[in-house]
Formats: sequence, C-alpha cells, structure tokens
Amino acid sequence: MSYIEGFVAAVPKANKEAYREHAKAALPMFQDLGVTRMVESWEDDIKDGKLNDLRMAVNAKSDEEVVFSWMEYPDKAARDAATVKMENDPRMGEMMANMPFDGKRMIFGGFAPLYDENSGGTCGYIDGCLVPVPEKNKAAFTTYAKKSAAMFMEHGATRVIDTWGDDIPDGKVTDYRRAVHAEDGETVDFGWVEWPSKETRDTAWEKIMSDESMAEMDHPFDGKRMIFGGFKPILDE
Repeated sequence: MSYIEGFVAAVPKANKEAYREHAKAALPMFQDLGVTRMVESWEDDIKDGKLNDLRMAVNAKSDEEVVFSWMEYPDKAARDAATVKMENDPRMGEMMANMPFDGKRMIFGGFAPLYDENSGGTCGYIDGCLVPVPEKNKAAFTTYAKKSAAMFMEHGATRVIDTWGDDIPDGKVTDYRRAVHAEDGETVDFGWVEWPSKETRDTAWEKIMSDESMAEMDHPFDGKRMIFGGFKPILDE
C-alpha cells in the first residue's frame, strides 16, 4: 500500500515563484529516493475559522499564504528508507539551507491511506483538509470517508483520499495535533479531493451541500475542529 508524507507551510506571498522553483529543484532528489508523485498547491480559498483554520495551523502572517503539499511513496518501507538516506544526502542540506519560507512553522508527518478512489483524471484544483479523529473510530471514519468519496466522485472529482496519522512528530512551534486541537486518544486524518478545475469543484459543492444524504451522514469526529481549504496546484509530478 502507498504511503503519504504530508506537509502544510506558510510562505511569503512574494516568494511564490521562488517556492515553486525551490520545490522543482528538489524534485529529482526525492524521485531518486523513491517518491512516485510530488504535489505542491498554493492557497486559493481558505476561510477564517473561529476555533482554528489552516492559516492558524502554521501561524501564517498577514503577508504569507498557505501551501498544502504531499509526497507519495510505494509503501512505508520506501519512505522510511528515504528518510534515512536524506540525512546523509548533501542535496538535502543545500535545500534546507535555502528555503524561501520559515521551516520552523512547517508541519509534516507520515500517513497511511485509509481509502483512495482515483479515476485517473487530471488534477486542476485541490480541496485539502485535516481532521481530528478518535483512534477508536477508525473503522467508522473509513466508512464515512468511502461514502463521502462516492459523492465527490459522482459530482466530478478525479481522486479522493483519506490518510490516517501514522508518524506525526511533535513540533516546537506547531504540528498536526496542535493544528486540529487533537485530544487524548485522537489522531489526524490528512485528506484531499482532486478536481479537474475550480469551476467543477464550486459547482459540485453547491450540489453536495444541498444533498440531504450529506446532512444525514454520521460524523465520527468533531467537525468544529476540522480545517480545510481550496488550493491551486503549482507543481505536480
């Protein structure tokens, strides 16, 4: 089964192109280490939350925007092996020394896919989310994710994936658990929906929100602490 390394970071708006070039330059190294797909997406539609939101998750400043990104590996063993190799790869040291953003506020971690529905279509827009889920509700959440995915795919999504927090380190400034105010006994779901375009996504959400079956679904998590937003891909290889 594949394995996901997920990231959320705050990047100065003025550094958008520098960030994309930085990621593009690092791509060959990650591919050498086993990454099969690397996606970087830039903030486009993030609503302010009362309790928390994606901007709060990385302590984004007024002149910064949020990046939602991930790398896909064939399995966890490949990811773990890559992590060890990175420690001794001079290319990693060079990349870390020239980051066009504050790496101390980047949150990251390893996630195991719970459900992955993929039509093979193109990705032109992304809805990304972080969800606090009681570990005891893993089976119920998987069922919920599958039902939600079916609805998204019906309305034009090209891929829907939910992944279960497997290796989430504690951060000094922020981290995934703090981002969703995770409580004892909870982990974090890192999930996203891929759409062919923003227009398709916007039309789909109008229909989904008016669908009675969505309102009737049981939510095996605290939706008030779920954070989400819309992003435009700036690198997908």
